[in-house]
Amino acid sequence: MDTAPSLDQLVLQARELFREQYGADARWTVAAPGRVNLIGEHTDYNDGYVCPMAIERYVVIAAGRAEGRDAGVRFFTALSQEETTLRPGEQETIDLPKWAVYPYGVLDLLRKRGMMLGAIDAVVVSTVPLGGGLSSSAALEVATATLAEAVSGQPLDGRDKARLCQMAENHYVGMPCGIMDQFSSALCSAGEAMRLDCRSLEIHPVPLADPAVSVLVTNSNVKHELTGSEYPTRRKQCEQAATALGVPMLRDATIELLEAKRDSMEDVIYRRARHIIGENQRVIDFSAAAAVGDWAKAGELMYASHAAMRDDFEISCPEIDALVEIARGIGPAGGVYGSRMTGGGFGGCTVTLVETAKVDAVVKRLLDEYRQQTGAEGAAFVTRPAGGAHAIK
Repeated sequence: MDTAPSLDQLVLQARELFREQYGADARWTVAAPGRVNLIGEHTDYNDGYVCPMAIERYVVIAAGRAEGRDAGVRFFTALSQEETTLRPGEQETIDLPKWAVYPYGVLDLLRKRGMMLGAIDAVVVSTVPLGGGLSSSAALEVATATLAEAVSGQPLDGRDKARLCQMAENHYVGMPCGIMDQFSSALCSAGEAMRLDCRSLEIHPVPLADPAVSVLVTNSNVKHELTGSEYPTRRKQCEQAATALGVPMLRDATIELLEAKRDSMEDVIYRRARHIIGENQRVIDFSAAAAVGDWAKAGELMYASHAAMRDDFEISCPEIDALVEIARGIGPAGGVYGSRMTGGGFGGCTVTLVETAKVDAVVKRLLDEYRQQTGAEGAAFVTRPAGGAHAIK
């Protein structure tokens, strides 16, 4: 089982690192979690429904006032041991390290709103896996915005903060993501998943406090790169499908309408739409099943979601498919209710609902068979639903 420091331990690490780097005590410390999406993939930018939860893996930033300069946020990241100073409004993103574009976008958008932070030193530590579809980028963006709130004394509405961070990723990074990742990191609640209506931004809590059931995240360790062509292509195909169906967004389409229009649509556009329309209904059905503890039903919906992502949306890969099929083979008798790919696709992680008493046995078999089938080494961890971003006293 893959273990990580607790949030308290990570906060101590960040503060100690700040002291080592800058010779002073940090004045502010903030944390923002990654997320795992239980069901509802690629539905967010179609104005649909998603059901994520925050995970017990975090980006933590410790920061303090800088001496000897008037402005700029100097970031040191523990992961790559890199340091760079961000001067919003004065730099081209092409000149920055790739990871630094995420906080830069957030800070520049805040600058345009009149939120000036002055000269700040900061260190970043993280336990959110990179490239695993668990929203390490959104966690960094939301942590940066939360730090800006603490430094400036100007609180942001949670929804506004999430939208600002999404805009930073859309316009500065060039990733046309929907709202789910930033919303999850900013606004999830401990002990609950979140059924989010991505059109109205209305939240319906989905209780996940049953100690008999655990959420297992398994990393295929196949890295994905969503700023390439695949994600934007899927988004464009969804827009083409909505146009063909005569609706504003695929959220507004029904299976009956899709079938009636099937003969007039390209097969690939039809299949993209079939995934989105079906996935929206699966989110609604999954959240209803989870709310009453019907884990068998919830698991069936997860498998159906994965099949649609694999066949209709074509965003899976052999390693991810192997993990899901191994989980299916373990089945309810072995402690597995359901499993699916999570995240944007083309690698990353699966999310699996597991009987808590059988987690260790499930993890061993899952990783052993994955290694035998693919030659790759996976990693797995169990998480409870975590709370969203916050400043730490």
